[in-house]
Amino acid sequence: MLRPYGSGRTYKHNIYLASTLSSVAGIVNITGWLALGLLTTNVTGHFVFLSEEILHQNFQIAISFFLLINAYLFGAFASSFFMERGRYNTNKHFVSYILPLCIEIAALLLVAFFHSIFHDPEIYRIRLAMVLLFAMGLQNALVTQVSRSVVRTTHLTGLFTDLGIELSQLLFYKRTEEKRILKHSVFLKIMIIAGFTLGGVIGGLLFGYYHLRALLLAVAILLGVMLYDTLSIKKYIKQHS
Repeated sequence: MLRPYGSGRTYKHNIYLASTLSSVAGIVNITGWLALGLLTTNVTGHFVFLSEEILHQNFQIAISFFLLINAYLFGAFASSFFMERGRYNTNKHFVSYILPLCIEIAALLLVAFFHSIFHDPEIYRIRLAMVLLFAMGLQNALVTQVSRSVVRTTHLTGLFTDLGIELSQLLFYKRTEEKRILKHSVFLKIMIIAGFTLGGVIGGLLFGYYHLRALLLAVAILLGVMLYDTLSIKKYIKQHS
């Protein structure tokens, strides 16, 4: 699901990746919003709040939104750093795909179990949101690189733009191969939307009972992805040994 890279990837790899990790993002998105009142899977809205606070000269609050934006950026940077390092170091090639997920899992566990260490409500909100945004930056950079920008899992704005374009193209493209490629792309995007929505609904239901520990479902899904990937690579090695 993760390790097949570039030409080694198949449509099936991207479908699995899209449906599982978009559900993780949906869980994080609804949990972060219900617990913290902040967006925790993308940064578009934070730019609006940043601009507003600068206009009102609330610079301390503006700095908080600046930190949130850069937490996501740092997560994407860290994920790409590990993957690029692994690509040029054969001994660490496989580890580079798993390490960002391990860090993401650690970040979600930190929020789920240690959120009570912050006593100041505003510090609580900002720092926990920073951790979640960092985790989502890790995840989105990971899936973007391994899928060659085919899969995005943490935000849907660009996805709906691409989906609208492709749905219109289906009315004009007549060749069988062109239609097949378009239908595959449309279905992939629908799977991402469905996974994100389902994750949000289930995460919201769990939040009512478990509060931030609803994130443990996201952790379980990530562990499942890692297990699937490990078993797949062992099967591949066995078949080609």
